[in-house]
Amino acid sequence: MMRQYQDTINHRLIMPLQHFINQEKSGGIVLGISIVIALVLANSPWSDSYFHFFEHKLGFVFNGDNYLYYSLHHWINDGLMSMFFFVVGLELKREFIGGELADVRNTILPIGAAVFGMIVPALIYFSLNAGGDTASGWGIPMATDIAFSLAILYVLGSRVPLSIKVFLTTLAIVDDLGAVLVIALFYTSEISFASIAVGVVFLLAMFIANKLGVKNVIFYGVLGIGGVWIAFLMSGIHATIAAVLAAFMIPADARISEPVYLARASKLINRFREAKPNDVSTLEHEQVEIIDRMMSDSRDAIPPLQRLEHSMHPLVSFVIMPIFALANAGISFEGISFDAVMANNVALGVMLGLLIGKPVGIVLSTVLLTRLKIAKASDTMTMRRLVGVGFLASIGFTMSMFISTLAFVDETFLIQAKLGIFAASILGGVLGYILLRGGEQK
Repeated sequence: MMRQYQDTINHRLIMPLQHFINQEKSGGIVLGISIVIALVLANSPWSDSYFHFFEHKLGFVFNGDNYLYYSLHHWINDGLMSMFFFVVGLELKREFIGGELADVRNTILPIGAAVFGMIVPALIYFSLNAGGDTASGWGIPMATDIAFSLAILYVLGSRVPLSIKVFLTTLAIVDDLGAVLVIALFYTSEISFASIAVGVVFLLAMFIANKLGVKNVIFYGVLGIGGVWIAFLMSGIHATIAAVLAAFMIPADARISEPVYLARASKLINRFREAKPNDVSTLEHEQVEIIDRMMSDSRDAIPPLQRLEHSMHPLVSFVIMPIFALANAGISFEGISFDAVMANNVALGVMLGLLIGKPVGIVLSTVLLTRLKIAKASDTMTMRRLVGVGFLASIGFTMSMFISTLAFVDETFLIQAKLGIFAASILGGVLGYILLRGGEQK
């Protein structure tokens, strides 16, 4: 009876949940639900409690002095989002080593599209806001939300050729790298060079340990969080940059090589086959030891970089990103009028930068690079699909919202920026879906 009950739970709950988590589109779906919940809470009778909750402060008190004493909102944006950027850093390093960015010759087209897709939106925003207090928001429309854009692609399924998915994925990866550089170079406060020096020392220690063959993930975690992240948090440079730099220090080679792993696995399987069974549900001690050794070898055969990326991805997609959305996507529409939104060009600059600048930059750069024979587009890359990809790249929820919190202190400007992000992202997602859904079948 108990066995039957366990099988029912596994079949109806656990397996469907695991299947959902493993799907590429699932992170975007959960993120979208979180944004809707944040908007509902911000415009509900509980709105005051919702906004006040993220103002609570957390930190350490020693001898009456406060250390790392920040609001919950600050901890989410500088702490939890550092984990998001850490995974971004892991993905970037993997792509540089053996992924889409390993051979620059094969990625000239999406890299060029990503660069122009960042420059044109920034220019559009800046042209509408130059010289004023709102000029600092030029970085907001530069970013693409990879989770949402890829979620829509995977919803379309076989209607979109693999080459188009690879193009957008590579573009989004380069876009992430560009966003990280923009944050590092332009969205920093007063800089403490002493704290930066401490952070660099810890980074150097991680680098040396990597070269010496240290593979222990806990070791890198202690140095990365306790050293690099805290030092950068106190330096004035945004702490998320520390997460990306720390990620690049994680070893990308395994403790044991593939040939050694295959030889050991084959030997252990033969030993397990020859081990005498006991004809009951439990295993013999020798069998347990063999399996334990196989598990240990399997773990050592996976590079720490990929092991961390694989283990942290569900946490980032289904915990950290939804929490970030709940803390930042809530906008109260009470008292907001069209005249208030259009009092300056923040919302307009962000919306036009994303919705017009992204597609224009991506399409023009792709056409230019192919016409000049600098790069070659795939046969499946029709103009309709290229424009569709451009509109999907205009979805800027997560990264754009994050940059807006760095660009503006004024709550009015921040709300206007978020309204522009929402408008452009929703319209861009719908237009991209329609264009790609009706694309030619190849």
